[in-house]
Amino acid sequence: MLRLGDSFLPVGSNSLSYGLEGFVADGRVESAADLGEFLRTYLERLLGPADLVALRAAHAAGSEAALDGVLRADRRLHAVTLAAELRESATRAGERLLDVQRDVHEDGFVERYADAERAPHAHPVALGVVAARTGVPVREACLTCCHAFVTGVLGAAQRLFALGATAAQRLLVDLRPAMTAAVEDSADRSLDEMTPFAPLVDLLSAEHERADRRLFLS
Repeated sequence: MLRLGDSFLPVGSNSLSYGLEGFVADGRVESAADLGEFLRTYLERLLGPADLVALRAAHAAGSEAALDGVLRADRRLHAVTLAAELRESATRAGERLLDVQRDVHEDGFVERYADAERAPHAHPVALGVVAARTGVPVREACLTCCHAFVTGVLGAAQRLFALGATAAQRLLVDLRPAMTAAVEDSADRSLDEMTPFAPLVDLLSAEHERADRRLFLS
């Protein structure tokens, strides 16, 4: 679990801002307080109702080596993620995670999923599969996903505006209840009940896609 949530894991998370760069450019996130609201909204409206639901389904299917179940979760998450940048960055990170896992741990099912054609390989789904195959329980896998997301955004914020290291740590601690709530919210949802809804994230991500200057891929 610690390995999968570590920023040292080479999946390209340092090149992603998860839409934050667009919010900073638009003047909507300028302080630690603004950033906290951005992260809480993202956890409540995107990760909880979508990413973690797909992760749970992929974990269950991965535990049973059921590729069809993993692919269904993968394609469903891809379909409900509206912003092209967020879809592309999720695929890039997911494929890198699968590549790393294939290099460090032999598993025929991971190989089959990684080689599956027309599979988006979204990062939450790939994480669910890898966690299941390496014995990480589903709740811990969901918390790992939340932690990796939050620390990734905090790292991006330190490059985008004057967020100090201590302020970042304070936010990380303050956001623990929001992370736990997102995990709990996802527990009772089926794939058909995935309801991500953060239109401003989608709008500013679409604008960021066409920006002349970009520090991050998303």
